Amino acid sequence: MDLPDPARIVILLVAAQRLAELAVARRNTARLMAEGAVEHGREHYPVIVALHAAWLTALALQAPGPVGAWWLALFLMLQAGRVWVLASLGRHWTTRIVTVPTAPLVRRGPYRWIRHPNYLVVALEIPVLALALGLPWMALGFGAANAAVLAWRIRIEDRALAGRRGIAGG
Repeated sequence: MDLPDPARIVILLVAAQRLAELAVARRNTARLMAEGAVEHGREHYPVIVALHAAWLTALALQAPGPVGAWWLALFLMLQAGRVWVLASLGRHWTTRIVTVPTAPLVRRGPYRWIRHPNYLVVALEIPVLALALGLPWMALGFGAANAAVLAWRIRIEDRALAGRRGIAGG
């Protein structure tokens, strides 16, 4: 019996991780909205979802098979950063820009030093996984497309959070 291609195993694991995160995000979003949260920049969300789906699909279709150990190790370190972000935000983490107007901003974990650590992780993991799979052009293309979408999202999020920057707590 032939073993599955290592690249496709990695891609399937990443896809499973993303699907699990979407379930957590939906639960958190519903809870926050019930508490009076407001969603901002709804129009950019389908673009982000489409970009990430296209990235994973393109990787699955093009991955040559071998997986670069150093790039994969870097990708795994980025996943540790992702877990740190999710743990730091806890029930406030969602894939949408959803804010509770009276809540203080989270200032623990990586948020003590970086305003948008989740976006830093995503900006790096998209090209790093492509590089781990030996796809430098996909790293460049999807990395650039993601950077453009993240710039759009960060502008929306910064506007949404501007009034909460002075609220104590978090």
